[in-house]
Amino acid sequence: MNELMQGLIQTLDLERLEENLYRGTSPQSGWQRIFGGQVIAQALVAAQRTVPAERHVHSLHGYFVRPGDPKAPVIYEVKRIRDGGSFTTRIVIGIQHGEAIFTLSASFQKHEEGLDHQAAMPDVPGPDELLHGEELAARVLEGAPEPVLRYWKRPRPIEFRPVSLDHYVSEEKLPPRQDVWVRAVGDVGDDPALNAAILAYLSDMTLLDTSLFAHGLSVFDARIQAASLDHAMWFHRPVRASDWHLYTQDSPSSSGARGLTRGALFREDGVLVASVAQEGLIRPRRVTPAT
Repeated sequence: MNELMQGLIQTLDLERLEENLYRGTSPQSGWQRIFGGQVIAQALVAAQRTVPAERHVHSLHGYFVRPGDPKAPVIYEVKRIRDGGSFTTRIVIGIQHGEAIFTLSASFQKHEEGLDHQAAMPDVPGPDELLHGEELAARVLEGAPEPVLRYWKRPRPIEFRPVSLDHYVSEEKLPPRQDVWVRAVGDVGDDPALNAAILAYLSDMTLLDTSLFAHGLSVFDARIQAASLDHAMWFHRPVRASDWHLYTQDSPSSSGARGLTRGALFREDGVLVASVAQEGLIRPRRVTPAT
């Protein structure tokens, strides 16, 4: 398995401190705050550890209360709200330095048969038709700002192949939607709980940026203060995070220094596996006039 993927799995393998109490740590990557997707995934893992294995997460809703400190562990306290005949409900609070940094509510369900329909996957080029890695940086992102180049060149446990990166090399106001192929680097196996946690981890990537397309900006623009505020996710069908998924996104609204983005994750064969919604802070920074 890829070393970076092994690192992510270790990050998600929380230490049990006591009944309903777990500790998670962060990789020391030089970031000033913990990546939001990591906190979502770790909180989900904490909840999963208190739920029977035959019950799988079908929805989660989280709020980012404070920025996370990557140099300190996060303590996850799980509250067992309900264990019903079909559904199980948990609330998780992530704590650092004595204060809550994240709250998560999650619901789990045992498998049931029922009615089935889904939206159609957009018709876009497949992952094998797109540039990636160094070739992407050299041909598509030539001339892009240094923060953009650093982000797309950074090794990570999740591979991205965007259908378009026009918004990074232009300040043109574009329709607020994008399509990105994503997958875990390396085979992570078939464990439903781990695959759901990895999908939750990657679901926080690229979303906030979509809400800025209509304004000719990106999250790397120094004129914008950007941060995730809340995150919701619904798991519709089984998933293998090691396979390619199309993450198609659109932003229906931005107002009040906040942007809302919706996402849908499709398997390469067109099956919809999850839906996502996130509101984030996209606050224009005040520029002090030169004197």
